[in-house]
Amino acid sequence: MSVATTLHHQLQGNGPLLVISQSGEGDADRTVDLVPHLTDEYTVLTYDRRGLSRSRSDRATSLAEHAEDLHRLLAAITDEPVLMLGCSLGAVIGLHLAARHPGQISTLIAHEPVAPRLLPEAGRAHHEAELAALQETYRTGGLAAAFPEMARVLGIDLSRRDVEPGLTPQPLDERRLANFDYFIRHDFSAIIQDTLEPAELPRTTTRILPAVGAATPQTVFDHQCATALAELLGTGIHTFPGGHNGNTTHPKAYAAALKATLRKFG
Repeated sequence: MSVATTLHHQLQGNGPLLVISQSGEGDADRTVDLVPHLTDEYTVLTYDRRGLSRSRSDRATSLAEHAEDLHRLLAAITDEPVLMLGCSLGAVIGLHLAARHPGQISTLIAHEPVAPRLLPEAGRAHHEAELAALQETYRTGGLAAAFPEMARVLGIDLSRRDVEPGLTPQPLDERRLANFDYFIRHDFSAIIQDTLEPAELPRTTTRILPAVGAATPQTVFDHQCATALAELLGTGIHTFPGGHNGNTTHPKAYAAALKATLRKFG
């Protein structure tokens, strides 16, 4: 049963409503470099997912509950279908919305969804065990031990060589550290215990566009999930600048690609 919570959110810009559901520890401010490149064409909604920053919660939750949170937030803002960019965990939230409330999202760009249930049984079991092992690494060794393993699993470049020129990295401050703690302790479990039913997705009226980052290795978990989603839906895969976190490492180029994709398919 979903228990309502108040989600901190921000609305910026003019035009059709575009909601961004971020990955990992990403709150409403994580896309601060991306949003200014979108607000000339869209009203952009960003928010702190349950458990993060100004939507703090100490209890565990599920991806279905995260989706219901966003469903209620969107319903409070508009009764019209909206566009959605879902990144990683945010993409899985979008898939739940597409299955449960298909009239609410007209087009969902699902960038590298971390959804083991999209994979064949062996791959699903392997990656669920991998996430559980990452949780244990975090519990025993902290973020310093877990972060390189997370990057390996998701194909993230930690060298920061592949970023747009002039981009200032966001600091790993106390708020982000607290968000990482919630993400790893609770949202990893939500991914492992997810109830997403892939068979429902081809039947939804939401247009789902699977996406990957150009720099994400094809062998890693998140790329495999995007590929499996495309095969399930019988669609192609859209490629965006950067890797798993291209929206934060290549915000200007990512925004341009996002606009072009939405103009064509949105």
